[in-house]
Amino acid sequence: MNITLRTLAHATALSMTLCATSFAEEVKPQAQSLGEAITGGKLLLNLRPRYEWVDQANKIEQADAFTLRTLLGWETKPFHGLSLTVQGINVAHMSDDFNDDPARAATSPYPLVVDPEDTDINQLFLDYTGLPATRIRLGRQSIKLDNVRYVGNVEFRQVMQVFNGLTLENKSLPNTEIYLGHLERIKTVFGTQRDTRIELLRAAYKWSAADSLIGFGYFQDQPLTGSNTGFNDNSNRILGVRADGAHPFGEKFKLLYTAEYARQDDYSQGDERIDADYFRIGAGPRWGDWYVRLDHERLGSDAGIYAFQTPLGTNHLFQGWADQFLTTPRQGLRDSYITLGGKLEKATIYAEYHRFKSDFGGIDFGEELDISVTYPFTKQFTGKLEYAAYEEGDVLAGTARKPDLTKVWVTFTFNW
Repeated sequence: MNITLRTLAHATALSMTLCATSFAEEVKPQAQSLGEAITGGKLLLNLRPRYEWVDQANKIEQADAFTLRTLLGWETKPFHGLSLTVQGINVAHMSDDFNDDPARAATSPYPLVVDPEDTDINQLFLDYTGLPATRIRLGRQSIKLDNVRYVGNVEFRQVMQVFNGLTLENKSLPNTEIYLGHLERIKTVFGTQRDTRIELLRAAYKWSAADSLIGFGYFQDQPLTGSNTGFNDNSNRILGVRADGAHPFGEKFKLLYTAEYARQDDYSQGDERIDADYFRIGAGPRWGDWYVRLDHERLGSDAGIYAFQTPLGTNHLFQGWADQFLTTPRQGLRDSYITLGGKLEKATIYAEYHRFKSDFGGIDFGEELDISVTYPFTKQFTGKLEYAAYEEGDVLAGTARKPDLTKVWVTFTFNW
């Protein structure tokens, strides 16, 4: 399957002819002149100081990472359907008692904290909204699709993941969203950039206000970031379907649920041994502000040769915050976990407990507990305390060790 920029061209034409029963969207006021578009724009300011502490069993030092991320930019007012967004990023170190370079992970006495110093253009894109219920975006942009399992901006890290390319969103059909993307360059959380060719296809249908059915296809013609396959070409495609929602049963009670399946295989000139599937099922009750749910996620393995990978996703949010499984081991991974969340006054409480096993080979990969408390001091100023504790499982010959690891984050966020 070869998807090119013509895909987006055809989709743009389609969006102009979709049925007239499209739902109304909020239309931003248009500027009457180029000068008004600039001066009538919006300031974008985000400050995020963070302290991250890491205690890793096989390191002689503990990491004490004080960093500050500044995002500063401007979004113009639409003029003839066109608007420009420019956003710069600066990540500064206020301490040096940590290792921010994965290449030195084995030799540094400090644990790895992937927040390198960085000064760059974070986002620079042009939006066109002159077509009904459609937005076309061209340039460097942050992308977050669904639960960011497959495509995300890794916003947790101080240096975000951003993409250069062309994307299209259309909501002309009732209760339906269509998303298409062609991406040609990626900037990673390590601050590195490389050329790529990625095609994104996604369609979502909401069959109620809180329930959705999503189909997707993500095509990546490049080696997998962080892959441990040893293959010369890791180009792959992921095709899948996801059902997700919080279905109401009464005024306060909701049933939370997720069911998802995806298949990953070789694409373009990718190695033929790329062959694995993904499965997730989970559910739980929500009563008012509190909920609990049980989930099981399986990143399959092809007999220990290859395991399902998600190199473009925000993987920090999955398999525990200690980041021991950002790359799936070749034996695959089965993660059974329970989640609890709710509110106490203004504070948001959240916790996860994970049990990890391999999909192939019967390996016990350990367990992890994650807890966070978020408190909004004002509408613009928020504080967050996070804790992650991973305990190692089986230690086997030929299998990379994942040592005991404890992490603590104290983060403050200011948005203008």
